[in-house]
Amino acid sequence: MKMLKNENIIYFGNDWNADNRTSSHHIALQLSRDNRVLYIEASGLRPPKMSGHDITRVYKKMLKVFSEPKKVSDSIYVYSPLILPFHGNALLKIINKRLLGFLIKRVAKKLGFKNSILWIIAPHMAMAVDALNNNRMIYYCVDDFSSMPGVKHDLVSDYDAFLTASANAVFTPSIPLYEKKLKANKNTFLSPHGVDIRHFSTEVNNKTQAPDDIKDLKHPVIGFFGLIEKWVDLELIKEVATKKPDWSILMIGRVAQDISGLAGLKNIIFLGAKPYSVIPDYGKSFDVAIMPYVLNDQVYNANPIKLREYLCMGKPVVSVRTPEVEKFSDVVEIADGYADFIKKIEKCLVCDNEAKIKERIAKVAKLSWENRCAEISTIACDILKGERAK
Repeated sequence: MKMLKNENIIYFGNDWNADNRTSSHHIALQLSRDNRVLYIEASGLRPPKMSGHDITRVYKKMLKVFSEPKKVSDSIYVYSPLILPFHGNALLKIINKRLLGFLIKRVAKKLGFKNSILWIIAPHMAMAVDALNNNRMIYYCVDDFSSMPGVKHDLVSDYDAFLTASANAVFTPSIPLYEKKLKANKNTFLSPHGVDIRHFSTEVNNKTQAPDDIKDLKHPVIGFFGLIEKWVDLELIKEVATKKPDWSILMIGRVAQDISGLAGLKNIIFLGAKPYSVIPDYGKSFDVAIMPYVLNDQVYNANPIKLREYLCMGKPVVSVRTPEVEKFSDVVEIADGYADFIKKIEKCLVCDNEAKIKERIAKVAKLSWENRCAEISTIACDILKGERAK
């Protein structure tokens, strides 16, 4: 099997130390096993707000701008170029494009990156393509970015359309995104997300203990981990907590929306963000894991990694209905509406058993990031060498 090897890859992803460990990180790490990777932290998709979190991010970003690339392993470097997060301004777009091209070329030259492959996840990095003048490009489109909260829809759509049409190959994790991209680029491939099996199977091997801050939490525990953005349906969480006051609703992740409407509900516990390394420790306490999403365009087009992480831990899962979740309907309880969501949780609490736990684990046993990246790398290698045509 031919895969990308001994290549130089300039990889545009989200922040290396982001709140969540995403496909951006997993794929970059896998590619770095056989290639050299210059990982560009491509923050700035949406304009910053005057919030404490955003101000802190901008401050840390400015400090990084004056730093050299950070070597995180023998084959991967992380670099944070200056990107002005105001893409709607025509003059600033030109400045961003030229400055970004100059900075990345300078760093790439210093590290000896020649004839590099551009691997783009963040769509606004389309502005770097012309400046870098590379003729080998992969667009790994993991989300419907234009529907994300706070972004400029039309502008991000334009970036996305440019990358889709220009890339040698496009990879998408969900059927809806695949069908859209295929219309614009015949070399579009469906590549569902993987799971970090070694990390999340620790609960199955009974090697983790419940952290001190939840060890006395009342059961049953209905749990969620991930960024608590506007795509998380807090009204659904409120309904569950109100109708089931004896349940503990455990929400793990940075809160990025207003939760004041839940203030009076003592059985909802927001723990904030936790390091990726200890997420399985918290997941161990879940009696049922949930995916309580708002059914908008972004969620419809998404392929949530946490679904595979929940299953890898053997946890019963209740989710809203989306195309990608429906593929796991044999091991996931899919709910239609708030009342049904509560009923499905009740069903999981009553009907779970060892056989079902093993069935969930088996469902994702071959979906490791190693296997996913091997498939992607093989296709990319063929496409870039002109050995595959669709």
